[in-house]
Amino acid sequence: MAASTDLDLAFSADPDLEVAPQLAAADYWQALLGAWLHQLVPELPAALQAPAYSLGLSLVADAEIAELNADWRHKEGPTDVLAFAAQDETTDGTPPMPASGEAEPLELGDIFISVETAARQAPEHGHDLEQELLFLASHGLLHLLGWDHPDEARLAAMLARQKELVKVPAEP
Repeated sequence: MAASTDLDLAFSADPDLEVAPQLAAADYWQALLGAWLHQLVPELPAALQAPAYSLGLSLVADAEIAELNADWRHKEGPTDVLAFAAQDETTDGTPPMPASGEAEPLELGDIFISVETAARQAPEHGHDLEQELLFLASHGLLHLLGWDHPDEARLAAMLARQKELVKVPAEP
């Protein structure tokens, strides 16, 4: 099994979506995201380094992600992935404080992925559905950890890091 960082994962998958059983299993995502965090921790700023993490991952339908997209981004229609970071910088520019007490995992936030949008765009990217979901989950995780892509150079760097992450094997 790949090395992993302690992760408290709140996972949900819309039961009406057609995905392979492994993709609807919390253990699969727990192992994968834990392995990715293990790889990323040495690169993180001090405020985001913790012995344990907590995050949410939801596999949803287009209708649910379209509602979130409208409510939070004021954009119409579904998107592939949304990430809501809990550790964004405060309004005065100071970094966020880690969760209080060493026993509590550092809350990173929530990732929502539209399985329907992922299924539609996977062929465009030369992926099957599983590969597309992994790519989107890695994108969401990087956003929770402070990565952004305001310009082409930063987007290229983020996409390159995602490609490295999805190569990390995870065994439930």
